[in-house]
Formats: sequence, C-alpha cells, structure tokens
Amino acid sequence: MSCWETFADYALRSVGVGERLLPRSDFTLCQQFVLIGSGMIWNVYFGVLALFAGFFLATAVALGKAAQSPWLRKPAEWFIFLFRGSPLFIQFFFAYFLFLSLKQVAPVFTPLTSAWAGALVVLFLNTAAYSGEIFYGALLSVPKGDTEAADAYGFSGWVRFRRIVWPTMLRLAWPAYTNEAIFLFHATTLVYFSGFPAFQQRGDALYYANYFADKTFNPFVPYPILAGYFILLTLLLIALFGLINRRLNRHLPQARRAKMKLRLNLIR
Repeated sequence: MSCWETFADYALRSVGVGERLLPRSDFTLCQQFVLIGSGMIWNVYFGVLALFAGFFLATAVALGKAAQSPWLRKPAEWFIFLFRGSPLFIQFFFAYFLFLSLKQVAPVFTPLTSAWAGALVVLFLNTAAYSGEIFYGALLSVPKGDTEAADAYGFSGWVRFRRIVWPTMLRLAWPAYTNEAIFLFHATTLVYFSGFPAFQQRGDALYYANYFADKTFNPFVPYPILAGYFILLTLLLIALFGLINRRLNRHLPQARRAKMKLRLNLIR
C-alpha cells in the first residue's frame, strides 16, 4: 500500500470516514504519521470548543469573584477552587460516572457519556476555572486612573466595562491566557485515558500513538511523531495569540507592549 493510499484510507478515520479496521501488522512510518495525525482532529475539536466557550464563562467567573455580593463571590470562588484543586484526570473519571448515573435517570443525558460531549464539558469547566483566576488577577490590576478617566467621561456600568475595563483586563491577562490555551490543548490527550471510551477505536492522537507503541513494542517512533504534531500546534497557537496580543496592545508605544512568553506548566 502506497503512502497516498494510506492517507486516503486513514486520514479521516478518527471521525468515522475511511477504513474501519486498524492495521494489524507490517506497520509503516506513513501509517503512523497518518493515523496519529487523524487523531489530532479530536484534540483540536476539544481544544477549540472548550477554549471558546470557557473564555466567556471565565470572564463571568472573574467578575463574580470580584463582586461585592457574597451571593456572586462565593460560588465563583468555590468553582475556581474545585476545578483548580483537583487533577484533570480525576475530573474526567468522576464526570463520566456522574453522567452514567444521570443517564439512568433521564435518557436526555446519554450524549454526555460520550467523549465528544462529556469530555468537552469537563475541559470547558476546567479551563474556565483556570482562565477565570487569570482574568480575576488582571481585573484587579486594571489601573485606577483608567476607571477614574472613564468616570470623568461619564462612562458607567456596562459601557465602562465594555470600553475600558474589559479591554484593559484582556491586555494584561493575554500572555498568561496564551499559556493556559497551550496547556488546554495538551490536556486533551487525557480524554481517552480517563473513563470516556473510544467508540470503534476512534480516538485522539495519543490513543493511536499508544496503539502503535503497544503493537510494535517500540514507543520511540509513535510518541516522537505525536510530540511533533503538538509542537506544530503549539507554534500555531503562539502565532495566533501573538497576533491578538499585538491587536490588544496596538495603542501603546512599542516599548510598553507586553511580550509573549511561553512558560511550560510542569505540574497542574
């Protein structure tokens, strides 16, 4: 089988398109590249949707934690504490069995027992908690002079938040938020190693890398391929978030613009 035929058969296998059976023997380098790359579709799916939805919840959580009312502040604080205080792998594990229990009560919860929905919910809540804490710190760092100037111009309430506080908060939080986004995409590899099953062996990139490592007894080929894919994805994220960062800081002099720095999270 040529590499082009392998690509045609397995490039979209992780989403149910193409050859159903996985290779059983005589594994080629092309097969490993294509199948692991196919699994990256799920990693991108989980990362993009969780990051997009989590951004808005994180903003709400940050505002709730900064609120004067304990009815808003306490739920936000406990939400952040719960999801930052427990390992993500354990969150996947308990969420899966919670969704199984809910499925017994009402069939409407059935999709949550599948990775595409249930794991996405866990990632969404987890990144919202971490991002909410980042945004909360940035919210407290908004210069007092900015809010006083907004008051002087007659801005108040939603208008002041939308035009003054929120853009400044994002500008201050963006470098740290970029690192959270990178970690979120890396964390998507935990989905199929937690409680959520892979339907018909349609897993993510790490799922296929682990499959080849088990079959060939040689982890030094599939895992470096997997690492290469994630390095490329990380470079893409840094470039994209760097463009947004420049947009957020476009009004500042060049010397005062925040620089993007990549800081690896060794322990979370």
